[in-house]
Amino acid sequence: MAETERNLAGRVGLITGAAARIGAEIARTLHAQGMDLVLHYRSSADQAQALAEGLMSLRPGSVLLVQADLGDTLALPALIERVRAFRGRLDLLVNNASSFYPTPIDTASEGQWDDLMGSNLKGPFFLAQAAAPLLRAGGGAIVNLVDIHAERPLRDHPIYCMAKAGNAMMVRALARDLGPEVRVNGVAPGAILWPGAGPDQGLSEEARQKILDRTALGRPGTPADIARAVLFLARDADYVTGQILNVDGGRTIQQ
Repeated sequence: MAETERNLAGRVGLITGAAARIGAEIARTLHAQGMDLVLHYRSSADQAQALAEGLMSLRPGSVLLVQADLGDTLALPALIERVRAFRGRLDLLVNNASSFYPTPIDTASEGQWDDLMGSNLKGPFFLAQAAAPLLRAGGGAIVNLVDIHAERPLRDHPIYCMAKAGNAMMVRALARDLGPEVRVNGVAPGAILWPGAGPDQGLSEEARQKILDRTALGRPGTPADIARAVLFLARDADYVTGQILNVDGGRTIQQ
């Protein structure tokens, strides 16, 4: 992209899981740079509507909301058709939607496997497949939200870690198969925005502190750190593809 084209005005991005947390911050960051957005959500309708209304108060008509279960792969081509109808183009797909919770080996179920593999691996792949023609037409890009635990397994989260490891390979494989028209990269967050506490909601306070103790910067990051990394890969990294950028405060350099 030439320097004169760095502004994202007139370009269109699709963000999955955009209603809250990191997805919402990515949406706000891209929108502030002029990009029109298709915001996907599965069940967080109120949060998604509030985000869309806030963004459209800044630039009317700049946001389309779409509801879908990304595990229903047969519905994904219709989702992309709604994107096509919105502006006739797609310049960026951000595969952000993700399930995250523990699945200890002694109690992990097939239902948990299907959910975690579906949201972190199967859904992003088949959505990329459906979006590929539009992305190719405009020389677009894909950015996957991966995880540092794709390489460093998190105790009691084997299915999630395996799914994210597959997601990381997806970045590299799709970069090879969709090039030269489409760039594909990933962002791997470290300790950014903690899931809720409790046995069904992710990490205990003790587990969180252990992670921070093994982070070079000694503190968690913010959703804005991830959003800026996505913006860089989408807008400024014209000669970067098949790469995963760790945004982890140095977690991956620690023993």
